[in-house]
Amino acid sequence: MESGVNTNSALILPVQPSLPVLRLKRGEERRIVAGHLWIFSNEVDTHSTPLTGFDTGSLAQVHAHRGQFLGYAYVNPHALICARLVGRDQRIAVDRQLLVQRLESALALRGGLSRAPYYRLVFGESDGLPGLVLDRYGDVIVGQIATAGMEALKPEVEEAVREVLQPATLYWKNDAGARDLEHLPHSSAAAFGPVPEELTVLELGARFQAPLARGQKTGWFYDQTANRQRLQRYLLPGARVLDVCSYVGAWAITALLQGAGKACCVDSSATALEFATRNAAANNVQVDTVQADAFDALKELHERGERFDVVIVDPPAFIKRKKDVPQGQAAYRKLNQLALALIEEGVLVSCSCSYHLGADELLGAIQAAARHSGRFVQVLEAGGQSPDHPVHPAIPETRYLKAFFCRVIGAL
Repeated sequence: MESGVNTNSALILPVQPSLPVLRLKRGEERRIVAGHLWIFSNEVDTHSTPLTGFDTGSLAQVHAHRGQFLGYAYVNPHALICARLVGRDQRIAVDRQLLVQRLESALALRGGLSRAPYYRLVFGESDGLPGLVLDRYGDVIVGQIATAGMEALKPEVEEAVREVLQPATLYWKNDAGARDLEHLPHSSAAAFGPVPEELTVLELGARFQAPLARGQKTGWFYDQTANRQRLQRYLLPGARVLDVCSYVGAWAITALLQGAGKACCVDSSATALEFATRNAAANNVQVDTVQADAFDALKELHERGERFDVVIVDPPAFIKRKKDVPQGQAAYRKLNQLALALIEEGVLVSCSCSYHLGADELLGAIQAAARHSGRFVQVLEAGGQSPDHPVHPAIPETRYLKAFFCRVIGAL
């Protein structure tokens, strides 16, 4: 019943029978039955269940056209994705206890992946909690809520976090652009506990500090941990490494600890580079820094005759919406072309966190860049997001990070 329509729904009384019904049009239940959690506004039978009849963030029973129960969902009548399923078993209420069970399940996975409590604890739909991200930094939890339905459940989420984790602090950093799509205001505040100015991260034997209020996302990018670990097999002793869009220096410092001889961090943020310098010193290594736009910095490094054995390009998402695809593809090609110009023979690590840019399209951008740069590229390995960001097999949107490890040599 978890993965399909409950054909015996009439024999089972829903535990929340007073919830209003959101009915789908004929045939629109197929994607939901297959496992997806999103319902788009054009899939709703608005004649029998008008979206205007639902309060923003309220819970509802989702029914197929003929009345079969599909699940409990929260609704936002003003959003394109107007409902997201939270549970498929009509005997289990959407309440604090359900949230506790989902958190315990999420914790069981992460606890098996890492002995230290530093990881993404909840990854939205992939953990059965659409619209919720929780990152763990020891006894500090930093959360982000992206949907009106999860915003309505925030008090229950806070209680569940207390019960399952007993952290010193839960801090909501609700400043992501996704909230705009749900007509939610941006805000950052502690649910409970003292608010640190900086976060501590333990990763791959290194210790880092990252800004909280001034930091990107929740403060750290746990999704790249596995890829940073992969880098070691491609580093020759004494390698010269360039970390482009470095943030607080995780790639560069990890490379130095893995045997690189020299590393340079490029980022447009002075704050990020200040942390990169501090993080290097804390790990008994040293990094050079360049504060500039990535494209400008790569051009200038090339003009100065700088060359590197390893170049990592890990930019922010160039493509946030489908309509940005052509411009974004050109940006990825240009960035990789500039990076390749700095490598005589060595390794390019090219990343994209743009969901709307597929792996094949990123690979095409790398190949186009190689052709225009007079380089020959061999893909050695493809990486994705770390396993604390699990992929929901029915929801391709949960698979967003791409990373290609490429050998670069002169043109053949």
